[in-house]
Amino acid sequence: MSEPRRAFTEEFKRDAVRLAVERGNVSAVARELGIHESVLNRWKSRIQQEAEHPSAGTRAFPGKGNARDEEVAKLQRENARLKEENAILKKAVGIFTSRPS
Repeated sequence: MSEPRRAFTEEFKRDAVRLAVERGNVSAVARELGIHESVLNRWKSRIQQEAEHPSAGTRAFPGKGNARDEEVAKLQRENARLKEENAILKKAVGIFTSRPS
């Protein structure tokens, strides 16, 4: 008997591909994420095709009928990035203001 098929969000797939590209080691990233290397390579090629042909109007991961508001997803990613930047700036302020004169 086979295991039930797992479903991954578009954001997870894009993050996994980004991580694999940054590290330059698809197999290690796939092992860390618990997915097969061929799956990660397939995701990577779909994203590359999307980047090469943006006018085709097709998305790399269209989903299976789960409508997701792209604007909301974009705003959530931006919000997370801004929170991270804010935390870094707070740490920097703490470092530079605690120096003795």
